[in-house]
Amino acid sequence: MVGILLITHAPLGRAFIEAVTHVYKDPPQSLEALDVIADQDTNEVRQLATQAIARLNDGSGVLVLTDMLGATPANCTQSLCVPGEIEVIAGVSLPMLLRAISYRNNPLETLTEMALTGGQKGVCRVASNA
Repeated sequence: MVGILLITHAPLGRAFIEAVTHVYKDPPQSLEALDVIADQDTNEVRQLATQAIARLNDGSGVLVLTDMLGATPANCTQSLCVPGEIEVIAGVSLPMLLRAISYRNNPLETLTEMALTGGQKGVCRVASNA
């Protein structure tokens, strides 16, 4: 099963795990959050991320989801990318995460594409019934 690591601005990662637990009634396996605090040393973030990836990777790979491209959490992920082993997506949303969890028994490449689709389809305009 592909592991999923959230690297986000605190407390977003933990909040996503709480939301997913609400949906599924239990916390999913092989899902962790690394919430980055203000002014946290980027080398420390990379080290914590590397340790989390090692815990999550059962040989199926790890999908890293981060909140915003260009910010510290995402910037710390660039050196972690290993095609076919560790994939990173910036712009995590709850629809993206739920889709990723639903498809995590697929190969990492398929899971990555499904997560992207979940994020894209999860953004829509809500129209009034009036």
